[in-house]
Amino acid sequence: MRYGVVGTGYWGKNHVRVAKELMDDGELDEVVLCDTDEGRASSLAETYDLPYVTDIGNLDVDAATVATPSTTHRTVGLSMLERGIDLLVEKPLALTSRDAWDIVEAAEDNDCTLGVGHIFRYHPALVALKRRIDRGELGRIKYLQTRRFSFRVPRTTTGVLYSLAVHDVDIYDYLLGRRPDTVHGQLDSFVRENIVETATITLEYGNTSGVINSSWQVPVFDKKRDLVVVGSNRSAYVDYLQNTKLELFDAEVFSDPDDGLKSRNDGAISHNTDKREPLKMEVSAFIEASKKGEQPPADGAVGARAVETLEYAEESARKKSVVPVDRTNAVEQF
Repeated sequence: MRYGVVGTGYWGKNHVRVAKELMDDGELDEVVLCDTDEGRASSLAETYDLPYVTDIGNLDVDAATVATPSTTHRTVGLSMLERGIDLLVEKPLALTSRDAWDIVEAAEDNDCTLGVGHIFRYHPALVALKRRIDRGELGRIKYLQTRRFSFRVPRTTTGVLYSLAVHDVDIYDYLLGRRPDTVHGQLDSFVRENIVETATITLEYGNTSGVINSSWQVPVFDKKRDLVVVGSNRSAYVDYLQNTKLELFDAEVFSDPDDGLKSRNDGAISHNTDKREPLKMEVSAFIEASKKGEQPPADGAVGARAVETLEYAEESARKKSVVPVDRTNAVEQF
């Protein structure tokens, strides 16, 4: 398989490294880089001893990663899919749900494999947590909370909604195996006009609530990326900056026929999972799906639904009210 990496900037260079490792492992026959910035492309190409081009029209490959700016995903994606090239597009799939579904439709029309870079579906601790939830070990899931905090100058193109919260709206769908019923969003832009720097999103899944807190304006922590899942029998904690650690808290509130409501807290147990890099797992899963003519776990529909949920959050913020999620025409696959 000839594989391309389109976009070799901040995150794209990690895709270049992983693709080269997979080539060295025998999963790929050749890797070609593509970037309109020739200086950047040639520098990475020299580092990894790989060929490069500066125009996607000259990129002759079977499959590729698209790690260009989000604003270009529709144009780049449609151009390559129309040539029959299987694509792994970094998140968000697009900046509007209409563009996202256009990319999904183009993949279907051209019989292409389409993956989206929702990398946390490959995070070892999160995958282990998903298995335990599905087995019922946590009981009924009552509440989820995510924090993604840092302190930085907001980007000029996309805010935290499409840069950070996009991960978590998909993670909640993944863990619960369904889409939310309602969305409420509070979005703040104080530093750059129309660039969201702080987002608070509440998702309701039946009788389960999920709260997402994302901000680039919190100097209290060096960097915070974590998840809490509260179940009726057990609760879980994942620090996303530690790929392999899952903490389970054996605690519950229960009804005692003699004493009424009582609580039990038997403490926490840490579980270590496989030491595997999420990005490498993601790209490898996409390559395997591409070779088989199938779709990867995080396929195009997953990416488009995540963008839809972000649009519901934007609608809610404009209306200052909770908005329902319309699933009339949605394909529910988790």
